[in-house]
Amino acid sequence: MIERGPRPVAPFSHAVEAEGWVFITGQMPTDPDAPDAPLPDGIVAQTRRVMDNLIIVLEGVGLGLENITMARIYLREFDRDYAEMNATYQSYFASMRLPARTTIGVTGLAVGALVEIDLIAKRP
Repeated sequence: MIERGPRPVAPFSHAVEAEGWVFITGQMPTDPDAPDAPLPDGIVAQTRRVMDNLIIVLEGVGLGLENITMARIYLREFDRDYAEMNATYQSYFASMRLPARTTIGVTGLAVGALVEIDLIAKRP
């Protein structure tokens, strides 16, 4: 568990490491400083909050976005939110340094979120 990390919405660890591979649990758009506050409005704000939460967890294990090898993104309103989520997500990465990725449309996410993202990272 990462001390500054978001409060878990289920029984899990923020991250688990095995042989240099770090698996970051899917993060929700909750505010670590106000976990009971309403979620941000809209896919752009929720994607930003999820990415910021992922950065907190990555930093907590001594890694950064440059260490990500794979991302999985879950969208509740795939057709509506895909383009805006993509633009927001991509803004967090250096040009031409994007991890592999899968994006999946789902019927629901915890806490009523519009987006959830989990990561796989590799220690250098």
